[in-house]
Amino acid sequence: MHWDVVIIGGGAAGLFCAALAGQRGRRVLVIEHTSKVGRKILMSGGGRCNFTNMYSEPENFLSANPHFAKSALSRYTPWDFIALVESHGIPWHEKKLGQLFCDNKARDIVDMLLRECRRGDVQILTRTSVESVTGDGPFHLATSAGALSAESLVIATGGLSIPRMGATDFGQQLARERGLNIVPMRAGLVPFVFGRRQQRRYSDLAGVSLDAVTEAGTAAFRENILFTHKGLSGPATLQISSYWREGQPVTIDLDPDGQLEAALQAARQERPRLRLRTLLAHHLTRRVAARWCEQGLPDAPVGTLSDADVDAAIAACRAWRIHPEGTEGYATAEVTLGGVDTRELSSKTMASRVLPDLYFVGEVVDVTGHLGGHNFQWAWASAHAAAQVV
Repeated sequence: MHWDVVIIGGGAAGLFCAALAGQRGRRVLVIEHTSKVGRKILMSGGGRCNFTNMYSEPENFLSANPHFAKSALSRYTPWDFIALVESHGIPWHEKKLGQLFCDNKARDIVDMLLRECRRGDVQILTRTSVESVTGDGPFHLATSAGALSAESLVIATGGLSIPRMGATDFGQQLARERGLNIVPMRAGLVPFVFGRRQQRRYSDLAGVSLDAVTEAGTAAFRENILFTHKGLSGPATLQISSYWREGQPVTIDLDPDGQLEAALQAARQERPRLRLRTLLAHHLTRRVAARWCEQGLPDAPVGTLSDADVDAAIAACRAWRIHPEGTEGYATAEVTLGGVDTRELSSKTMASRVLPDLYFVGEVVDVTGHLGGHNFQWAWASAHAAAQVV
């Protein structure tokens, strides 16, 4: 069967691109190799789908070419998607920092995309694998459902993160076969893993969450960190993981409002018998304060502390340095950094510069957002850009 557009991948970018192209009058087929579409949407945001971010800007994305995403993001904004969500009567709320979630469940977003696909008479095949792609427009596809052809082919197969949900490198391999460059890929928005020594030191703090600023290189994020049995997680950790490189230290400020020094100096004058551990517990929680004192800070009345002791206590809290052994990898990573090189694509249409009827949208491309709805916004924006021209 011949189609105007075949889209490989039934995730956020694939479904949205299909719906918009179908509503332009194109005959569109979506091919998804797993049993149902939108699986990552359903698990996102704790089951409520953090579907965009009100403040999503190009600065919230990583890419070898930081300017590439500007065109698509400017032509389809968070407010465009919010308007679509509201037109379907889906209630939503802002959680924090511009992060927008469904009031009810992520299924609302998947159902909305499927309704939009039906408006465009889009056909969807699940449990269908693509075995080979030949031609350069029209394209000829050998699939487990039979032979297909298409004038335009859109690759929306995502990255390598969370393989248990069906992630594969199909899109990147196809790009390589067609001569496109691939920016080396690695796990992003992912927890850190400590080495054995650090695990022994901190694993019993698992479950403790602290407001903190994480830094690696020139990047810094303020959110919570979360101690785990393996290492560190939490939003601030996930954010900085996308900037961290193996062997690089991560510096963590556990006193992001800078209140500890003043509290220490005041206590030395007004409450000299107060033990350092007790004072730190107000800032770090009781368990973390105890561990920091066990690791070398003097657990003594603050009135007896020398200036050097005070400086050491402040440094231990404001410049805690860790050396992660690695990350938890793609198994728990929320995104994949790297992918199809943006130099190979049109920033206006997402089409290959060599094969103008071949398009790449969403996470398969070397554009990766920060935590908090930005990656969904890239899915919507890049899909919109391609859908206008396929």
